[in-house]
Amino acid sequence: MTTTTEPKKEPSPRSAGNLSSYLYLLRSNRNYRRFWMSGVISQMGDWFNYIGIFVLLTELTGSGRAVSWFLIAKFLPTTILGPMAGIVADRFSRKTILITCDLMRVVVVLGYLLVHDAEHVYLIYLLAFIQEAVWTFSHPARQASVPNICSREELSTANGLSGASWSIMLAVGAALGGFVSAVFGWQTAILVDSFSFIISAAIMVSVALPHQAKKKHTDFSFARITGWHDLLEGGRYVKDHPRVGALLMVKSGWALSGGILVMLTVFGEQIFSENGQGGLSGVLFSMRGLGAAVGPIVAWRLFGDGVSAMHKAIGTAFFISSLSYLLFSQSANIYLAAVCVFAGHIGGAIQWVFSTTLLHRRVEDRFRGRVFAAEMCLLTLVLSLSTWSTGQALDMGVDPRTIVIVLALFFLLPGTSWFLYLRSLPKTVESQGEQ
Repeated sequence: MTTTTEPKKEPSPRSAGNLSSYLYLLRSNRNYRRFWMSGVISQMGDWFNYIGIFVLLTELTGSGRAVSWFLIAKFLPTTILGPMAGIVADRFSRKTILITCDLMRVVVVLGYLLVHDAEHVYLIYLLAFIQEAVWTFSHPARQASVPNICSREELSTANGLSGASWSIMLAVGAALGGFVSAVFGWQTAILVDSFSFIISAAIMVSVALPHQAKKKHTDFSFARITGWHDLLEGGRYVKDHPRVGALLMVKSGWALSGGILVMLTVFGEQIFSENGQGGLSGVLFSMRGLGAAVGPIVAWRLFGDGVSAMHKAIGTAFFISSLSYLLFSQSANIYLAAVCVFAGHIGGAIQWVFSTTLLHRRVEDRFRGRVFAAEMCLLTLVLSLSTWSTGQALDMGVDPRTIVIVLALFFLLPGTSWFLYLRSLPKTVESQGEQ
């Protein structure tokens, strides 16, 4: 009698945890490839913008509070305009929205070149607010479009690729942005960002993005014309789908510690600066990007890409970020700090990519824009509060390392809450997956 052992199942070449799956998606889905390229190019330009402005604010003010106000100006528009942006994304052509937003940002970004001294700092905040207001309408349209050009089987890979490419563009853009700002001046970084939007819009023109015709209504009530009816309809949808509501809160949970982004600038430009020369924030933001790039791939290999597996990975990710930033707070030099940032954003990317993938699987097309806009609205509201509190603590003279310890401990709150939520789900719900 002979016995045979079943060979160990290897990851499929097209599974989300396999690097070759990204290449396969780009080769096989030409429409998504163009859509992806458009986003990647503008993302890289954005990080030139960020680092250039960080350097400029440090030169003009030398204040951590100034950086926090810049970030707040970038966060608030989504909190205020998010609900309307979601309605627009569900009512009108998402392709037209994306192209229009790119072209508008070309002009807005060039406005930073008008800043010459400390008296013009207010202009930085104003332009940042306008730029992010335009992005607020672009984001839900882009997120809602992914399931329209990808099959259900491609969604995990598409979101993994999107997260990885965003992270790589952060790493490359932040590093190059820091180099360009230091060698050629922050103005050059701004010009690169503006040009990136022109290229992005040109590529998006060639994307065949299906637009589902919306049901025509014969009543022209004030609520329907203003979008209030659509907003209430979206709210009812989330209320009737509690698992969607839980997923909406994942990114906001991470945002409780969002002041970490201010601290990366403070540590890079002040704590680890050598002979008064800054520019090391680019290193830390680059490591943030690299960590975020590999996070989802590692998690998919360790946990799998099933619904239950991604749920568990999301909770674990919060604890990874907490431990990493506790270690970051005690780092003696930029090298150790960079490793901690890398690890911390492995966790951040896991919860970001996995919650997005699960929302893409669950939410139907006619509500998708409003759901993603609501998610970003909550995220930026919490992020603004965390960023403002961090800036206040810095100006009150609280030691930066102490601030990071507190922010790192905040990660434990959503992580613990998420696992308690999973325990409340019936076993059948966790095992069935998302339909």
